[in-house]
Amino acid sequence: MRIIPMLRLSKLSAIIGFTVVILAQSSFAAAPFLAQSNLFEAHKDGIALYRIPGIVVATNGAVLVYCEARKNSSSDWADSEVWMRRSTNGGVSFDGPKKIAHVGKRLERTAIGLVRKKGSAEDQTVNNPVAIVDRQTGAIHFIYCVNYDRCFYMRSDDNGATFSQPADIRATFDAFRPGYDSRVIAAGPGHGIQLKSGRLLAPVWLSTGDKGHSPSVTATIYSDDHGASWHPGDIALPSRPEWMNPNEAMAVELANGSVMLNVRTSALKNRRLVTISPDGTTHWSVGVLNEELVEPVCMASIVRLSLAPQSDKNRLLFSNPDNLEPAKDGDAPGSHRARKNLSVRLSYDEGRTWPVKRVLEPGRSAYSDMAVLDDGTILCFYERHDSLTLARFNLEWLTNRKDSLHAR
Repeated sequence: MRIIPMLRLSKLSAIIGFTVVILAQSSFAAAPFLAQSNLFEAHKDGIALYRIPGIVVATNGAVLVYCEARKNSSSDWADSEVWMRRSTNGGVSFDGPKKIAHVGKRLERTAIGLVRKKGSAEDQTVNNPVAIVDRQTGAIHFIYCVNYDRCFYMRSDDNGATFSQPADIRATFDAFRPGYDSRVIAAGPGHGIQLKSGRLLAPVWLSTGDKGHSPSVTATIYSDDHGASWHPGDIALPSRPEWMNPNEAMAVELANGSVMLNVRTSALKNRRLVTISPDGTTHWSVGVLNEELVEPVCMASIVRLSLAPQSDKNRLLFSNPDNLEPAKDGDAPGSHRARKNLSVRLSYDEGRTWPVKRVLEPGRSAYSDMAVLDDGTILCFYERHDSLTLARFNLEWLTNRKDSLHAR
């Protein structure tokens, strides 16, 4: 019988062990997949256009998608409602669309609304819906505005199947005065977040209304009692020459417990604006333009995919139209760019850099919002042509098989 020397045996064992590790790791990797489906289509169900997508995943796994249903025109000030669809199988299929807001008597337009509106003075604009999942109580908290003047709060305790009657929380926005005398208010849009502390947080923006939605500033509102009361935070970002009209912010809690806002502006450099707070409401850092994240002047989304040590590493996702080609000839710096080439980016260092990018929709595409299922499937609900489309994909698709989720 041949005896294998101990040194060679140990090397052989190491090789075998290394191979087993590689095989074990590769067994975690799923096949890349991307599936897309249109959930709201223009000129159906008596609606001219669906816009302003939002998406969350309830604690029981139900997927809720919601949007503005603009009845007669595409205008931001159109007669509109908030509609929702619900899925109980991870976004593969959905219940039919239904109106969830506004319930109650129609509210009169403000003077600014009458000036901006291209239609009847009796029209009512129900706008800027924001949902927040409460992982401590299981509730879905829902905020929306009416006529860019009033703000309402509803709650669902059955994972989005039904909602409470709306409660007027306009006083929360009034409390920003006298620091900022706004005449136009809006939440989000998209989704809000719950911090580890239990605090519910929704980005908002305020405008004097001199030019409709501008000039504007960005802030947050919050609740520390699971939606029973809402309070204003500090103004996070004023309007400055280098980043005019911050609005439509997205919030994410960082691994160290601080909160980052990623904000739309009309910055001359056409880049996204970022600021950080220790608690999501106060002591906001001086805004910094992120050179990697281009800004076509459009809503974007940011969401956490994984957090160490529960997972193998920290991962954040970001989506927006990655394009700086002018929408029309002669567009000046800081103005709108063509809304197309919707892309998803991945960061491993809490948003400081974004080394991974993949195009989700090369054609006309605009606002987007993202959520993540418990199994790591990424959901992106976005504006595509004249539809609101849901894309379902995994990390393997996003990274071309270079990364997979590994729970510890």
